[in-house]
Amino acid sequence: MTGVLTTDHPAWIETGTGGRVRAVRTASGVWVLSWDRRTGLHMACAHGTEDVKPVVVTTDPACLPGTVPAVLKAGLDELGPTQRPANPSLWDAITTAILRQVVRAGQARKLYRAWCETYGTTVDTPHGTLAVAPSAERVLTLDDDQFAAVGAKFHRTALQAAATHCERHSAQWHRLDAGDLVAALTGVPRIGPWTASAAAADFTGDFSIYPHDDLAVRTWAAQIAPGLDWPDKKDKAFGPMWTGMAGRDRTAVHTLTLATLTWGSHAR
Repeated sequence: MTGVLTTDHPAWIETGTGGRVRAVRTASGVWVLSWDRRTGLHMACAHGTEDVKPVVVTTDPACLPGTVPAVLKAGLDELGPTQRPANPSLWDAITTAILRQVVRAGQARKLYRAWCETYGTTVDTPHGTLAVAPSAERVLTLDDDQFAAVGAKFHRTALQAAATHCERHSAQWHRLDAGDLVAALTGVPRIGPWTASAAAADFTGDFSIYPHDDLAVRTWAAQIAPGLDWPDKKDKAFGPMWTGMAGRDRTAVHTLTLATLTWGSHAR
């Protein structure tokens, strides 16, 4: 069984055969991840060494507890087991979350890719040229016009503040668990709870700390189970309702959230 790929990260690009491909940076090199429905997920080191390999998080909706409404669980069960590579670069995870601020998902994907292609590191692959995000050090060399050139003028101060703090605290941040990492990231100017939680979930692969009242989670949940009495989009009751469905078990919250986001990726 190859499993279903979670493609929530904006780096995933569709191949000519309907598969997906992206480049990621680990502590030792740049890797190319490719997936197709017949053979599943493959990883190859394209630059540097293979010492640090990306980690894949596997999630199975069949393991969800009976507290999850049957209609919601049935929709997620249709996915089967899902696979999501945890982002091996904390800096990329922070960058991605910042570039998602304010803008819609489609616009965020275009912005992220333009950002990486213009200022990041590129690698040649059988699927074409792929790019990873520019380093924190590189970001601090960019001027205002360079941010504006790729559409990141609004995000400039957040990216610069994050780059400065990452250079100072990166080693410490890498030793934190998911919850403590969220707390640390909220100490960076212009990184609020949503951005910090999204970045930490992307990096650690732990979606129990993802912002559960995110518009994407609300939207896909309502599409999977339209008959349920979901709170209004501005109603803060969604978060407690969501975690309550999982019985407040962290593993179940993780599975419920990530499976829902995966369902949405494929529905889109």
